[in-house]
Amino acid sequence: MSSNKLSAVLETQIHRLCLSDFPFGHGTWTKGRTEGAETEDTDALLDLLSCPRSPWRHDKSWSPQAPALRQLAVLTPERLHKDFIYNFFTTLRIVDKSVSDMDDGLLKFSKLEELVLSDNQISQICAENLPSTLKILDVRANRLSALNSLTNCPPPCLQYLSLGSNSLGSPEDVRHLTGRHWPQLVCLDLSNCEFEDQRALLSALSSLPCLRTLVLEGNPFTLAPSYPAFAVDSLPQLSCLDTSWISPEERHHFRGFAKNNVAADWASCIVSVGRMRGIPDPLIRVDENIAEFPVINYSYFITYEFLSHQTVNQNSDRDSKSDADHVREEGFSDADLQSNRDCGKESFQPNPPDLLVDTEETCHNIAYVSGHRTSKLTWSGCMDFRDTQTYIVTDLGGLKRFLNQGFYLTIEEEKVLSWPAASEDVLLAKPSRPVKEKKNGKDKESPIKSGYAKDKSKDKKKKCVPELVQDAPIRRILGSVHICLQSLVTGGQKDLGEKIKEDKKKDKESKQRGGSGTKRKNTSASKGRGKGRLECEMDAHTDAFGSVSVEPVTVEVNVELEKWRSASEAHPITELLKQHVLS
Repeated sequence: MSSNKLSAVLETQIHRLCLSDFPFGHGTWTKGRTEGAETEDTDALLDLLSCPRSPWRHDKSWSPQAPALRQLAVLTPERLHKDFIYNFFTTLRIVDKSVSDMDDGLLKFSKLEELVLSDNQISQICAENLPSTLKILDVRANRLSALNSLTNCPPPCLQYLSLGSNSLGSPEDVRHLTGRHWPQLVCLDLSNCEFEDQRALLSALSSLPCLRTLVLEGNPFTLAPSYPAFAVDSLPQLSCLDTSWISPEERHHFRGFAKNNVAADWASCIVSVGRMRGIPDPLIRVDENIAEFPVINYSYFITYEFLSHQTVNQNSDRDSKSDADHVREEGFSDADLQSNRDCGKESFQPNPPDLLVDTEETCHNIAYVSGHRTSKLTWSGCMDFRDTQTYIVTDLGGLKRFLNQGFYLTIEEEKVLSWPAASEDVLLAKPSRPVKEKKNGKDKESPIKSGYAKDKSKDKKKKCVPELVQDAPIRRILGSVHICLQSLVTGGQKDLGEKIKEDKKKDKESKQRGGSGTKRKNTSASKGRGKGRLECEMDAHTDAFGSVSVEPVTVEVNVELEKWRSASEAHPITELLKQHVLS
């Protein structure tokens, strides 16, 4: 496929200004040009450029200088030559034009100060092709994978650089983000890249003498509990981080992170499942004249899968279950996330483990999807699972991909049928006739040893209450809903208070940033807190219960990232969590 050069796109935009056609230029419509011809007044020609319904009105979004240049084409058309036109532009915004090649044609715009090239297909930026007057460069959402060509001869006066949403994050890229390359840089946007080494990046950025505004949200290392505290303390000259002003109180709380090198390279995700409402009573329409057997017992539980290296159970009131048989270990990639979608279609079944060698060199690149099942509860109008799981993840890049994909939460019902034991089993429980002597002989001891008397009392019970034998559990999925967790990746900046409908299931998710959070392990989630509340319509029950009105099923789900608010909070638990991760 041929490359789409930036200079060609710019020439097309300038050509669309029609600077030599009506109502511009030296045409017959201009006064004094042709005797006897019908001419237009200059003010009338200028009105044609600004009237909302005029066909000569032009889109000025690509450059604010375009309208002024068109006015000059009406007032003083003799000044419009090529060099004048190129030098007239100080701002160019070429967005989503499939530009793939930044050629040297850009050097013709010798007075250019702002260049916006976001949402294109640029894979390499040659600094030699950038005008030396450039102060603002925005290349977000392109295909950049390295910065070496940009720092060969960067514009000396550049003050704003946006590199967000590119495949940047290598150690080589970090070395190109120092004050030696960008001495005048004031604002830097590295959001939604792939930087994982928090210490190395912040060490490089600390050498930028003029840096005041920094955007880092969306990088894998921002999921760690030491962010943003370590970043704020490492960059004392910074005024704004992730579109939020840094207050003196925050600096005071975060003091000591940089000095003590408190920078975690892992993340702690806390998933809590609370109350579930709306499940209809399965026995509400049971006929009173129905046979005594089988005895039917119903129980309910919730399953989901989450990325993890190790799970730390925080349940205090209930024994939650996370069976090893239900854990699948594998190298994590985007393709592995497809297994989450299957959660809403199949019951929670054990998977044979596919073990990987977890050596010291590879442990930071390995993650596995851990299947979790809450405790089983019998039916009630409000079933409170009180289930909290903490997932420690060292593969921050894998965690970012997992959160962007989200996961599925499934509600399951377990039905168990109990029948009386077979008659042969009851006969075997009765050893001989003389055992009944205690009943007929008025409490006389049987010749059989006294220990056998206990068996006689058990036999009596078996006659009164038959021994029940349970069938294999019958499970069915009542509903499944997708939990979107992208707000955790972006630091809780995006409002996700929307309803998602999928297969007659609804998902409500709301989030907040900077809330006090629920304290766990002496920590609070001050940033990156995401909450989800689920609703799914249980149409599966309407057939079984006829005209019984069924309310939507709701499940309280909370997913949050652990965040440290002070260095003193981090110290007591850092070593403990490291042991969990490396064990």
